[in-house]
Amino acid sequence: MLKLYTYFRSSAAYRVRIALNLKGLPYEAVPVHLVKDGGQHLSASYRRVNPAGAVPSLVDRDLALSQSLAIIEYLDETYPYPPLLPGDPGARARVRAIALDVACEIHPLNNLRVLKYLTGKLGVSEEEKNNWYRHWVETGLAAIEARLAGDPLTGKFCHGDHPTMADCCLVPQVFNARRFGCNLEHVPTVLRIDAECRNLPAFVAAAPENQPDAEQV
Repeated sequence: MLKLYTYFRSSAAYRVRIALNLKGLPYEAVPVHLVKDGGQHLSASYRRVNPAGAVPSLVDRDLALSQSLAIIEYLDETYPYPPLLPGDPGARARVRAIALDVACEIHPLNNLRVLKYLTGKLGVSEEEKNNWYRHWVETGLAAIEARLAGDPLTGKFCHGDHPTMADCCLVPQVFNARRFGCNLEHVPTVLRIDAECRNLPAFVAAAPENQPDAEQV
């Protein structure tokens, strides 16, 4: 069985949980708490799984994988149905671009280690930290909205009428945006797609509140 090292609030792990569920792949969830014990992801035992000390990690037999998008593409190539990336090269590039808008443009500025550095090393206040978070999420989602809105390739989901890797990335980011009180009035297409996704059992089962390690969210 696949083994996923995960944390219920990690948006990167959330992406992989969605992908696994969409493909109907059973997996063992191994919680790695990012706060308790000084951060369990920083322990020597976990770094033997993932030297970067980050979640998620996916273990498939003797293979240990890291980085959520690399994991999702591995799953798509190894367990190809249903596909999370289109067959056409141009369509694949579009789906990857939307996914990377989240994973490379929004998320790196707002992940836990950046927020802890802002309040710890730089002495930024809690209010200033939250303003930082909201600014970059709102700006990033506006760019995604512009990409999606009015594009005939956008359907019920980010690309067409079946969820793709792009949706696996978008929904966790919208979840975090709501958690931090971001203004989302300017991204109606994003919200429509998020609502469509969250009606699907695969997304419901992957949600933070439905994880075995869930705490108050």
